[in-house]
Amino acid sequence: MSASFLLIGVALFIGLCYKLPAFVSGNRNPLARQVAGLLLAACAVFFFAAPSTIAAVNDYTGIPNFAAPLVYSLLTGFSASCLLLIAKWRGGTPESLRRTTWWVYGSYGALVAVLWACFALSDHSVERVRDLDTYYATTPWMREMILLYLLGHTVAVLITCSLLWSWESRVRGTGWLHIGVLTLSVGYVANLAYDGTKLAAVFGRWSGTTALDGLSTQAAPPIAALAGILVALGFIVPHVGERMSQRTAARREFRALAPLATTLRTVPSASAPVDLGRFASLELRLTQRRTFVRDAVRVLQPYLDAEHHDRVERTYLEQGKKPARAKALADASTVAVAVAHLPAAGSQPPEPPTRPLLEGLGDLISVSRAMRKLPQDHAVRWEAPRPEESVTS
Repeated sequence: MSASFLLIGVALFIGLCYKLPAFVSGNRNPLARQVAGLLLAACAVFFFAAPSTIAAVNDYTGIPNFAAPLVYSLLTGFSASCLLLIAKWRGGTPESLRRTTWWVYGSYGALVAVLWACFALSDHSVERVRDLDTYYATTPWMREMILLYLLGHTVAVLITCSLLWSWESRVRGTGWLHIGVLTLSVGYVANLAYDGTKLAAVFGRWSGTTALDGLSTQAAPPIAALAGILVALGFIVPHVGERMSQRTAARREFRALAPLATTLRTVPSASAPVDLGRFASLELRLTQRRTFVRDAVRVLQPYLDAEHHDRVERTYLEQGKKPARAKALADASTVAVAVAHLPAAGSQPPEPPTRPLLEGLGDLISVSRAMRKLPQDHAVRWEAPRPEESVTS
């Protein structure tokens, strides 16, 4: 049992390491910082709830069962953090969020104080590492401490489930966010199952039977482990998934612009890309490539032959190409011809065209992808002017 709890704690710690940069630079993204804090609380819950850690804490403090209110306090704080994060994640007016924050901190902070007071007033001389909830279910003050932590956790879970289910219908179709909300919902249903097994075992002891003790000692721990993993994943998945989607899109765009950037590298007035080094971020390299391509196309704009473009586009349309594909191939052909027949550096550029081509970056991505087809495309090469001809004649 200790190994499984510690393993889950390690898994949560890995997720925390992913969020550590956001935790350090939380001023830029307070919500991400709060997610990191919640993961830290979850790590602490599973670390201190492991039976080996419980025994070590009791031995270190010299107080029998001292780990019990400690674990209950951590679990109560984790429940409050989840509830508060869901409320902030859903959004609202600053006044309503401020009231919610004070309400959550005040009520659950008071609950933690009452838990420790009950522990101090109780007789807890017999150390119980695995079955404390059922063993002390009928002991004065320990009974109240156990019931209060379970009720506090159950109330937080019920409120969070209600918020999640009301929110779920509004985030359908949002991709990773919807997946995260669904994962959180399943995780909190598992939390309800955990509370149900614990309460059933406690109520069984109140009725004088030990037959339900197994629900607390055998069924509840794996349910808690599953719930912790699902809740942690529910908070991590939207951020990780969105980040992965953004990086995938950036990498796709970076590669898509490569043929056009290679073709435009000889444009004399375009600023040469600065060597960013092999460890530069993908976002920085993509920004540099976008800037270079835009600048080069702006310089090349007066030399783009609209008549050549129209002839090549008609050729592709007659061959059965779709209009968007025909336009992209015609654009690519026009750029390639203009680059191949640029006048010598220092010569007077022609007048700006009356019909500008390649104005949007979206068009440039399509043009760049079409560039890959040009070397094998004879229909384009038919239309290229001879070297002695002026591109704009």
